[in-house]
Amino acid sequence: MRLEEEIKQKKFRNEFHKLTVNLHYTNNWLLNIHKSIFERFGITPNQFNILRILRGQHPGSASVNLLKERMLDKTSDVSRLVERLRVKGLVERNRCPNDRRRADVIITEKGLELLKEIDKYNDEFDRALSNLSENEAKLLNDLLDKMRG
Repeated sequence: MRLEEEIKQKKFRNEFHKLTVNLHYTNNWLLNIHKSIFERFGITPNQFNILRILRGQHPGSASVNLLKERMLDKTSDVSRLVERLRVKGLVERNRCPNDRRRADVIITEKGLELLKEIDKYNDEFDRALSNLSENEAKLLNDLLDKMRG
């Protein structure tokens, strides 16, 4: 559906303005789809992002600073997210013996198992974008990369 119909707005200042609104609207639309999947597993999209990063580091660990650098949402409170995942038994947080200010975070077996369960929903994640062909998805990826410079 066209953006104008979705948000009941007929005019935009210019195409760049419309693009900005469209990107925000589309991001929220996609985030809501992802939230509905993650809620089935009792986690948020940001918590999933941390688990995904830690799975990539496994069997190694990651510092909180590394997690912050790799988060999709740079405004996330990573320390709080890690603590919530620790309480759920999905990660372990260990103080670095050489630097007491630093903590290393590692995904637990329970966390890895949760991600395996979520992976079963990859088709559902992809289905959200099924109105695009593979070539259109590649083109959009290239344009978004170009937009960020």
